[in-house]
Amino acid sequence: MAILAPKPGMRILDATVGLGGHIGGLLDAAKGDAWALGLDRDREALAEAARRLERFGDRVRLVRTRFSRFPEALGEAGWETVDAVILDAGMSSLQLDDPRRGFGFIADGPLDMRMGIEDGGESAESLVNRASFARLREIIREFGEDPQAGRIARAIVAAREEAAITTTGRLAQVVAAAYPAKWRATARQHPATRTFQALRMAVNEELRELEEFLRAIPDYLAPGGRVAVISFHSLEDRLVKRAFRFEATGCICPREQVVCVCGHKPRLRILTKKPLVPGEAEIAANSRARSAKLRAAERLGEPAEPGERGA
Repeated sequence: MAILAPKPGMRILDATVGLGGHIGGLLDAAKGDAWALGLDRDREALAEAARRLERFGDRVRLVRTRFSRFPEALGEAGWETVDAVILDAGMSSLQLDDPRRGFGFIADGPLDMRMGIEDGGESAESLVNRASFARLREIIREFGEDPQAGRIARAIVAAREEAAITTTGRLAQVVAAAYPAKWRATARQHPATRTFQALRMAVNEELRELEEFLRAIPDYLAPGGRVAVISFHSLEDRLVKRAFRFEATGCICPREQVVCVCGHKPRLRILTKKPLVPGEAEIAANSRARSAKLRAAERLGEPAEPGERGA
């Protein structure tokens, strides 16, 4: 993660620690002379990350929490600011490959999809069996960007009237059957892929989490500190792009306003004019990285005076 410029003495926040790969790489690049705080909602992921990062001793602190609540975790750690922040919005292999978690449909399992099961909240099973046709259609259309959202939602409602949909396998079958035969024959991925993605995003409130994180993170970056966000969905990438652009802009008054009255000051410098994407070798090593996009920004020192429009 060279774009975060890891170096000795820095404080690192990994807002979605997963299995600890990013923290391990950043601490290695800092020659072990840095401190890291890793957050995750998944207790199993944190346990595995703790095992993998054990070699760094007390330089790593792991906390089970939503990444939108990172300010609380920083406060408990006694940190006012951080020098490097990484947020990976993707799913960990631990979650995807375990049928018991209900995130995928390659192997049948309970329809759950909650990243933090201990936190309670609505599961995918509850959502699929209780949500109205209109809500299901909206979720699949917005978060899955599936043009067949109406057909899929209608099929789900019809299927659950016969029997509750409780497993990933049955939901995948219902969704696949809702697709026109011609679409199924030419599709490059399983017809249920987008629906599963949409339900997961809804269950875990992923876009709201990301919005809250992006709104708050500039306040906690030290001058010169950097933040990198890896997204896997166009809606996520759009949120990151807009948030960074807003924080990198000076005046946000209407263009017809001759004199600035908003007082808005740029706080970030965008480091990636276009998102960084994985190369062929990286995709060959990890096919799940195919849709990844990375955007990064750097905290400015003293903010510019208002009155001039940002780029």
